[in-house]
Amino acid sequence: MRTMSAKDAKNRFGALLDYARAAPVQVEKHGRPVVVVMSVEEFQRLNKPVSQPDDAMRKTVKVDR
Repeated sequence: MRTMSAKDAKNRFGALLDYARAAPVQVEKHGRPVVVVMSVEEFQRLNKPVSQPDDAMRKTVKVDR
């Protein structure tokens, strides 16, 4: 994962957006991680509701009777 300082993220905001479209970017302040910037598509993928484990198992496991 690419890392940028908060100062660089502020001064090079356009570059931050370009990088974040390709892969998440961690922004650090005083050497400590503060936020991760990512594309809308990646955010939506991560926030997609997960089906119940039982439902997932029913879809993937075929039982012989």
